[in-house]
Amino acid sequence: MKKILVVGSSAKEYALIQKLKTYECEVIAAPGNERIAQIAQCVDIREENTKELLEFVLENAVDLTVATSQTAIKNDIAGLFQSNGQMIFAPTASAGEITYSRSACKKFLYKLRIPSVRFGVFEKPQMAFDYLKNAQMPQVIRTDESSNSCDRLVCTTFSSAKTFVEDLFNRGETKVVLEDYVYGHEFTLYVITDGYNAIPLTAVANYKFMEDGDGGILTPGAGAFTPDYKITQDILSRVMKNVVNNVLSALERRGTPYVGILGVDCVLADDKVIALDFKSFLSDHDCQAVLNITEENLITLFEACAVGSFADDYETLKISDNSAVSCVIFSKTKDNVINGLDDVESDITFFPIKKNEYLEYLTVNGRNFVLTRTAKTLSRARTLLYEDIDGIDFAGKKYRTDICLQVENF
Repeated sequence: MKKILVVGSSAKEYALIQKLKTYECEVIAAPGNERIAQIAQCVDIREENTKELLEFVLENAVDLTVATSQTAIKNDIAGLFQSNGQMIFAPTASAGEITYSRSACKKFLYKLRIPSVRFGVFEKPQMAFDYLKNAQMPQVIRTDESSNSCDRLVCTTFSSAKTFVEDLFNRGETKVVLEDYVYGHEFTLYVITDGYNAIPLTAVANYKFMEDGDGGILTPGAGAFTPDYKITQDILSRVMKNVVNNVLSALERRGTPYVGILGVDCVLADDKVIALDFKSFLSDHDCQAVLNITEENLITLFEACAVGSFADDYETLKISDNSAVSCVIFSKTKDNVINGLDDVESDITFFPIKKNEYLEYLTVNGRNFVLTRTAKTLSRARTLLYEDIDGIDFAGKKYRTDICLQVENF
């Protein structure tokens, strides 16, 4: 039986581990969390401690490591493991920089002349203020690396933008990224690659704002559905040719081929595809949905990319004809008992929430869990999903009610 180590501790790792456990394998998580510990063995090694993780892998004869944590990628877990002959599915720090550094991403898109948005990267507040005076509004203002909701904001006025930039620098941020906000349909195209060849997994429609109708604060993700019926084969082919293949070829020429899952965040605006960001793995809010329609054996697939046999072994990927809809459930307060989770039929992907002495789930401020429902059609999946959401009760429950709302007969 193969041993698989998953490095990370968020909702996407929970979803991945559940998927891996459907195969004949032993799954270990580092560091994991209280919810992951219910479905897999957890070892108390932090993601940044790559040398300690390597020692664990060597001592415990781990067959494959899957590093989905941006912290681990940034600390070059892939480079360390590869240099020590250990099989790992993850990009090196140099290849993955475009996924964890927004400034590196924006500069990379600009250098390759890939259609994107006007942006500025600033290390001093006054330079950012000067830029904002003539900038198009709304402006998306974010830190360079953090992915927390409190470190991003869409500002519609110079005054609000200036105040937020000041707040970020006062909190100790050393680099702030400003970019034009683009109106349109947001989606992510996920591909799997060995650094030389790439095959699409699926396109996912994204919901990033907290409130219905794309209002409120900008979050890392509030919901999603897949497949995204608005992304035609023509659009997918254009993203593969103009963005994915262009990026992978540039990284290969640089001597830093990208191994892993690469997500390309895009906006479809008047039939124009604008690239915004890159993701180093499936995102927390859509991971379960993508995995639910992926029929390939992930262990075999990940190993093929890691050892270099991907191009010989795969021409296409087995993706089911099912559809999946996901919704992130937030809480405005903490330490409230969550009722109804045991009765839902949707897949539950947990963030690090805890239980009390009575084994009842307790809320945390912000994201608590993701519900995902899979069915033959998007409309059916959506209906069943919201029936399950209605059955969950706790003080301060918050979620979007318009995920996949416009879909009919899909």
